[in-house]
Amino acid sequence: MSAPTVSREQAIRNARAALDRARARRDADRAAGRLAPEVELILRRLERQQQAPGLDRAAA
Repeated sequence: MSAPTVSREQAIRNARAALDRARARRDADRAAGRLAPEVELILRRLERQQQAPGLDRAAA
């Protein structure tokens, strides 16, 4: 008597789908100007770091 389990692959697919939905909501809010200024600043900083991964965090 065991409960049905979710395979590892299905769990990963579910997590990726949830992350994709969250990113879509964030992008829509950002495009509509609904993000707080400090959140927008954080997103821009993260984007800069992703574009230039060789830079030191202090320099970014």
